[in-house]
Amino acid sequence: PGRGEVIRGGGGLQTGLNVVQIFIIISRLRCAAGCPLTSRAPFPSPPSLRAAAHHQHLSPDAAAATPHPCPVPRAAATSVRASSSPQPRCRRVHQQKLLAPPPPPSSCSTDFASGSAKFRRMDIDASASVMCQLLSPEGDPLGSALYLPQNVGPPQLQEIVNQLLHNEEKLPYAFYVGDEELSVHLGAYMRQKNANVEVTLRIVCQPQALFRIRPVNRCSATIAGHTEAVIAVSFSPDGKSLASGSGDTTVRFWDLSTQTPLFTCKGHKNWVLCIAWSPDGKHLVSGSKSGELILWDPKTGNQLGTPLMGHRKWITAVSWEPVHLQSPCRRFVSASKDGDARIWDITTRKCVISLTGHTSSVTCVKWGGDGLIYTGSQDCLIKVWETSQGKLVKTLKGHGHWVNSLALSTEYVLRTGAYDHTGKTFSTAEEMKEAALARYKKMRGNAPERLVSGSDDFTMFLWEPTISKQPKARMTGHQKLVNHVYFSPDGQWLASASFDKSVKLWNGITGKFVAAFRGHVADVYQISWSADSRLLLSGSKDSTLKIWDIRTHKLKMDLPGHADEVYTVDWSPDGEKVASGGKDRVLKLWMN
Repeated sequence: PGRGEVIRGGGGLQTGLNVVQIFIIISRLRCAAGCPLTSRAPFPSPPSLRAAAHHQHLSPDAAAATPHPCPVPRAAATSVRASSSPQPRCRRVHQQKLLAPPPPPSSCSTDFASGSAKFRRMDIDASASVMCQLLSPEGDPLGSALYLPQNVGPPQLQEIVNQLLHNEEKLPYAFYVGDEELSVHLGAYMRQKNANVEVTLRIVCQPQALFRIRPVNRCSATIAGHTEAVIAVSFSPDGKSLASGSGDTTVRFWDLSTQTPLFTCKGHKNWVLCIAWSPDGKHLVSGSKSGELILWDPKTGNQLGTPLMGHRKWITAVSWEPVHLQSPCRRFVSASKDGDARIWDITTRKCVISLTGHTSSVTCVKWGGDGLIYTGSQDCLIKVWETSQGKLVKTLKGHGHWVNSLALSTEYVLRTGAYDHTGKTFSTAEEMKEAALARYKKMRGNAPERLVSGSDDFTMFLWEPTISKQPKARMTGHQKLVNHVYFSPDGQWLASASFDKSVKLWNGITGKFVAAFRGHVADVYQISWSADSRLLLSGSKDSTLKIWDIRTHKLKMDLPGHADEVYTVDWSPDGEKVASGGKDRVLKLWMN
């Protein structure tokens, strides 16, 4: 069949890789290994005959009279058309890219006419092949199952997956069997695990970032300025600016090129507890222990208008409306200890909607890419709100104690908007909106937006709020409260920081436990991901920062330097810098 035609195989009826392309790939792999293509697989036993008959809708007798289907792949079996000549001479398909000379003429014949291929016969020794089913990160099959030679490794699998998905630009992939990365060829893996070759090997293909972030390894600057503890640090969406909030009631902007203070913004009456950049990078909002919110201009450091008043107690969290929903950014939502969340419009400078319903402090808030707002509270509930009228959509129940932290699988692209590692700039708000929407759609794919919640009950829940009120997974293992949860930029991983001194890694799609990172000797306060999802940063009460390697599940870099507890950390979206702040009142910049 031609590209995109229906292929019938062991995995059912699916749109898969062109049979000719699969044949060429397998031929290249076998030629490289010096394996002939003519070794015959044993004829199926009666039970497998009956199974084949059932699959092909034939009687066992008819199946016995049918030639044994070609195992590379099984999908090709139904497209085999026998030649009318009694003993056909074979000619093999050749391409100049083949690295090894072709083997002697075999009993396989390929005939190309009008874009279609006729496979006369192709038999491969089953003992030298492994039946593999390639899967997307969500668990969906990427075409039919394939018999692959045992000398196939990750590089060859990447080539197969890119052709299966018709990727114009070849993407790198990591391959996982269960939760263990496949880093050797199939034969070696089967021997290591003493695996049964008769059982289909399910391989999950996870796309990787095209760029690679190097871990920071040195403190490039220790910048004094704040006179009290640094409570919050945050890089701008493009990674070119940095802001911090402190117990000294000020917000400061920092010059990253000279690594010196740029603006000191005064206006709050009490500790600055949280700060948030708008996804277009044009505004920064800060919330304080007094309950007021102040909007700042990052270019001048000036306060924009008077403080936004309305909350009766301190501000716990702030989240902006995604730029792909509204450009330029106009609205943000704030959460407070008074039990309310409020949506503000920076143009009218008013609270446009008040989200009331929680019976205790609202500890965290997120504005999702689908236009929904998620709030977590000390009443143990998570509430989902629509944003046009502020109606309650649903309530997510499950936690037995305070909800401390929420994270969205799309959070990284929502935070960075249209900006990515390429450093591209945008001249108009509409252009930025289109770029942000394209990034959001690409990252999310066909899967729903996922939410994770961390609690004082030592557990986490993985939710798909647009699909069900019931949690998709309950994640247990921490021995003390979960203080911070965060999805990786690609949404494939989920990290949690706890007061039990550990950081844990989970599968971001299934919620299955993957690894525990142990090394901190005190509470872990906050975590942050590198833009390529390969490295994880953690800051702790033990005064150190640590960088963890997601592939090896080991400590990559230990970064001591702070004189006291590290309260807040952030990794710049461009991957070049890390900022940290804490009880020692200084802000540190780390580079590689």
